[in-house]
Amino acid sequence: MGSIGFIGAGNMAEALIGGVVKKGLYDPSKIVVYDISEDRLILLQETYNVICAKDSRQLLQEVPAVVLAVKPSVLPSVVDELKTQLKDKLVISIAAGISIDFIMNVLGRDARVVRVMPNTPALVGEGASALAASITCSDSDMACARDIFSAVGMCLEMKEGLLNAVTALSGSGPAFAFLFIEALADGGVRSGLPRDKALALAAATLKGAAAMVAQTGIQPGKLKDMVTSPAGTTIEGISVLESRGFRSAVIDAVFAAYRRACDLTR
Repeated sequence: MGSIGFIGAGNMAEALIGGVVKKGLYDPSKIVVYDISEDRLILLQETYNVICAKDSRQLLQEVPAVVLAVKPSVLPSVVDELKTQLKDKLVISIAAGISIDFIMNVLGRDARVVRVMPNTPALVGEGASALAASITCSDSDMACARDIFSAVGMCLEMKEGLLNAVTALSGSGPAFAFLFIEALADGGVRSGLPRDKALALAAATLKGAAAMVAQTGIQPGKLKDMVTSPAGTTIEGISVLESRGFRSAVIDAVFAAYRRACDLTR
């Protein structure tokens, strides 16, 4: 077990720290964190017993690998400021839209960089992350990054060119799912259910449906047919969704998010 650093102590960093501590991947004494917010540092120290650095430079003196958990707008200046200290580290970035090539242009072509696209369900241990790495990364570098993000959900390795599509699907997807849950609950309220009961049922229904897809390996269309009885209630609802262009609207939403992610990438 080595040590790991986190520059940035926001919600995603906290989720990752909580995940690796719970899984026993890192002892809290081997996790070093820095953030400009002293309140966030105090919270993480009191909650997880991690080590708090006085600044980023001190942090980088103590760890061989660092997760850059800062906002995309901030990451370029952080990388530039710390380029001398970062060039010999495994650098793991979760900043959307910042390419591996961008970071390597600052740190040098021999830098070891992993780019990861996590999503917000990582906050409850149900994340879906995808990672890509520079050709300079070793198998152990990849294993380090993969283990960290697998601690808060599933983690897939893929080519960096696909990460904008990942951003659109699993990055933006939770917001689309939240919208659907809200709409399901509204439908339940319209049909007479109390708001709290409708929301609980809607959330559990979507969670259960997702688990059936993930655990059975059966195509969603076949699972849909299992619920849809002839002349029953479900086919009536599906016919309304189809008449309103439900599937095409979702497809177009993901593709629109993908095009925006491409526009923002540098």
